[in-house]
Amino acid sequence: MAGGGTFVTQNKVRPGVYIKFTSKNTAGLTVGERGTVAICQGMSWGATDKIMEVEGGSNLVPFTGYDSTNPKNRFLNELFKGSNRTNAPTKVLLYRPNPSGAAKASATLDALTVTAKYVGERGNDISIAITEQVDEEGSFTVTTLVDGDTMDTQTAKTVSELTGNDWVTFSGDGALTANTGKSLTGGLDGTVDTGGYAAFLTALEPYKFDVLIYDGAEPTVQDAMIAFIKRLAEENGRYAQLVLAEAVNPDSRFVVNVVSGVTLSDGTVLSPQETTWWVGGAMAGATFNQSLTGAVYPNAVAVEPVLTDSQICDKLTQGALVLTCEQGVVRVEQDCNSLVTYTADIGKVYRKNRVIRLCSTIANDLYSQFVQNYVGIVNNNQQGRNQLKAAIVGYLLTIQSSHGIQNLEADDVTVLAGDDIDTVVVNLAIQAVDSMEKIYVTMELS
Repeated sequence: MAGGGTFVTQNKVRPGVYIKFTSKNTAGLTVGERGTVAICQGMSWGATDKIMEVEGGSNLVPFTGYDSTNPKNRFLNELFKGSNRTNAPTKVLLYRPNPSGAAKASATLDALTVTAKYVGERGNDISIAITEQVDEEGSFTVTTLVDGDTMDTQTAKTVSELTGNDWVTFSGDGALTANTGKSLTGGLDGTVDTGGYAAFLTALEPYKFDVLIYDGAEPTVQDAMIAFIKRLAEENGRYAQLVLAEAVNPDSRFVVNVVSGVTLSDGTVLSPQETTWWVGGAMAGATFNQSLTGAVYPNAVAVEPVLTDSQICDKLTQGALVLTCEQGVVRVEQDCNSLVTYTADIGKVYRKNRVIRLCSTIANDLYSQFVQNYVGIVNNNQQGRNQLKAAIVGYLLTIQSSHGIQNLEADDVTVLAGDDIDTVVVNLAIQAVDSMEKIYVTMELS
């Protein structure tokens, strides 16, 4: 792994790619496919303290213990919805923290002890039936059922011959005996504390993702998430955004602050914290040349709170992402982040998430592709620097052909020798393309 992050002066020690954002012309950084979301979620089943990669369209049972129709998977269903104009995310990095007070369900059937594979209340839906084989004396069929459906069958005479499956482990010593069926009990979900979220961020750091979601309301966790997402960009050169809800003035281009809840067509009411599921998924699915301004939230029919025109304007000015509803259709009012304090380098243009997706795409590509193909490989002479410039210009022309930037000229990219023999300074002056949002019409009648 090479060094990365932002720079002010040319004083870096590690070989790598270092990027500085300014806003005379929109600076771009990172390129590559988007579509990965990360979330830490308390659940009733599944491995703990582990990043699980859930692909879109996957069978959810191995990850959460429930099929896609179960309300326990509401958060994943919302994440994978996408919008009416953008794709759904392709992957969710799902982490189940190790909750305090959690317990595995279990049952004892004479010599056999059956224990749920994971902690959580889902274990209480497991039952075990032991049926004697009529054609072989002393042999039994041991069946593992979940909600009455058969998940595993084995034939054995003694406990030691049994092998654990995706749902339970077996222990004990001695011969099996028949049992018409016994449910496991004692499974507890426990509670997720702040330490669980800290462990999640540590586990997540090596992974590439586009959007991080926090669907809780604990201020200390919000602060930790914000600090994490900023550090990834400023110290590691990895650009992503955090989606959370009802935070107090996060004021960052890296943070999207949702303030609206929704009601779905089936009557389910989602709080602003739960609405982050869809917002985060839709943002990860959107590409550098797409905006979510006006995008429709599928199957949402109402918002809460309902705001007046002046209240919506106030929320937008305060850096909030607002959902509005008209005739039963819920839309994103404006695809913006929480940045409200502008500087000479980070100007107002950076409050638009389409621009941030552009910057993240270019920056991540410069980091990954040029670290792989140039750092420590290409000579730092005029020929090598011309080679690097040609690659960057060609790359930006591809971005321009997809309407990410406009009016690019070759002189907008300079690749110069740095202060030291092994350093190169790359300057990009690019003009971002945003989507039309405000149309002013003057109509003259005669």
